[in-house]
Amino acid sequence: MTVTNMADRYRSYIDCLNRRDWDGLRSFVAENVSYNGKTVGFAGYRDMLIGNYQDIPDLSFEIDILLVDGARVASRLLFNCTPIGRFMGLAVNGQHVTFSENVFYRFDAGRIDAVWSVSIKHRSRHS
Repeated sequence: MTVTNMADRYRSYIDCLNRRDWDGLRSFVAENVSYNGKTVGFAGYRDMLIGNYQDIPDLSFEIDILLVDGARVASRLLFNCTPIGRFMGLAVNGQHVTFSENVFYRFDAGRIDAVWSVSIKHRSRHS
């Protein structure tokens, strides 16, 4: 896949997440996907994402930086949202937060087979 095609593929994956298209997710994620070094499988990865949307009803992924190197993609994702309950160990209880995620993906045959992710909380409206 060319760099342009890989970047477009990744943007389509992010669009799939933002539409909450859980059936369409299968075309982007491999059956034996790993997350931060642990094999979670497609079902575990999908369930993690669904849980994210349950915890953060207004969750939306915004690509800030996107780099492609062969079958590897690096992205900085931005989030502006209002999680319910606890978030990143803090009791935010519906307060507005912004955070970013630095995430790296490895693709195999056009599907994500490994993800490494680190999220960083920036601030809440009341901090």
